Amino acid sequence: MNKPLRRIAVFCGLLVLTLLIRVNYLQYVKAESLADDSENRRVNIERYATPRGDIIVDGKAITGSVETTSGDYKYKRTWSNGAMWAPVTGYSSQAFGANQLEKLEDDFLTGTDDRLFFRNTLDMLTGKEKAGGSVVTTLSGAAQKAAYQGLGNKKGAVAAIEPSTGKILALVSTPSYDPSKFAGTSKSDAEAWAAVQKSKNPDDPTLNRALRETYPPGSTFKVVTAAAALENGVVKGIDDRTDTPDPYKLPQSSTPLTNEHGECENANLRYALMVSCNTVFAKMAHNVGNEKMIEQAAKFGYNNKELDTPVRAAQSVYPEDNQPQNALDGIGQASNRATPLQMAMVASAVANDGKLMKPYMVDQLKAPNLDTLTTTQPEQLSQAVSPETAQKLRDMMETVVNDPQGTGGKAKIPGVKVGGKTGTAQHGLNNSEKPYAWFISYAKLPDGSAPVAVAVVVEDGSANRDDITGGGLAGPIARDVMKAVIDSKK
Repeated sequence: MNKPLRRIAVFCGLLVLTLLIRVNYLQYVKAESLADDSENRRVNIERYATPRGDIIVDGKAITGSVETTSGDYKYKRTWSNGAMWAPVTGYSSQAFGANQLEKLEDDFLTGTDDRLFFRNTLDMLTGKEKAGGSVVTTLSGAAQKAAYQGLGNKKGAVAAIEPSTGKILALVSTPSYDPSKFAGTSKSDAEAWAAVQKSKNPDDPTLNRALRETYPPGSTFKVVTAAAALENGVVKGIDDRTDTPDPYKLPQSSTPLTNEHGECENANLRYALMVSCNTVFAKMAHNVGNEKMIEQAAKFGYNNKELDTPVRAAQSVYPEDNQPQNALDGIGQASNRATPLQMAMVASAVANDGKLMKPYMVDQLKAPNLDTLTTTQPEQLSQAVSPETAQKLRDMMETVVNDPQGTGGKAKIPGVKVGGKTGTAQHGLNNSEKPYAWFISYAKLPDGSAPVAVAVVVEDGSANRDDITGGGLAGPIARDVMKAVIDSKK
């Protein structure tokens, strides 16, 4: 072979080698990033080429798929009672992607998860269409409905947990949205999507307030402050008088703290929780100290950056603060911030003899043939308080509901022990905006079991300011959710 031909052959060989290297680089090194690229339409076309697996509540599908009549996407996602379930499922849109369970369990729902490999291979050999698996949730349809209807047209959120396991029984956020309205790619889908964006709708319907919004927890946090005081020996008996002036001058400050109700001077812990004495709990938080208050809050779930349900919850924060601010943090104000899920966790741990279970909402993953592939096992996060302290906290919370002077009377359920705590959290500069109404509670049955713990927060811009109280607005919602869970188990 002469020299020019040899050079051409070497050059062609180098070109072939370069192509082989490029192909292998794309197929193996870049495969995952290309598959996840938002501009890769083939991925979405494949995602919607077959019916999507379902999300299940109480043994029934709350989602579905319908065949489309135009475009590259063969199937479109649908939801039953979409606005009620959106805080649980999230959305799955051909144009706008997915979030929450629809995103986190996307591979399983579309059938591309490795756990479905052998099933899909068998279906391919037998000529069956690929199918996605089902996500079985821990949710209670009755509890979700009671929470959603209870909030109605008010802005707010509800979280309900089964204390013994951590199963999430209800997760509601209002105002909500119907994900079916923008599941496709049409002009009307684009308009529906724009209508629920915060830039167009300041109420931000797509915000999951139960998991992703934090609020000052107000007086509901006094349960945690009481726990810290009991656990650290600042107080011993819940009926022992405290050394508390009324008003109470905040430490290192000339600012006096007062009370809305009751005779709070030197009040005992039970009475102070019942009528919600700010002075008693602010002084108690100061006596416990900021470091110990942070420790106690963390045992109830605060300051956890990675609380996955599997949807990640926003971090609830009990901050490092100076003495006057720590006193205010101890009554749920200042820089103290909590999600509704977090405050449901507080009530849940109290009901469960101090054991805090990790909250979760995916119970099982099932293959298309209904074989169970995974089951979530309950996991204890901490021993938030001793069983003895938990019993004292329950005694006090039940007084809040049952005593005629208590602020939680609207949460009573005949034949059931209900413990609760109201909260009316200040909002805005110098409390200029309407406050948030809170209520946390648990229910105990005659057999000693505690089927449900609940947290409710209401941001009600339409109510008269004087009528906004946790007991008045949020308490009845919590009662109805607890009753729905109890009735569903009969």
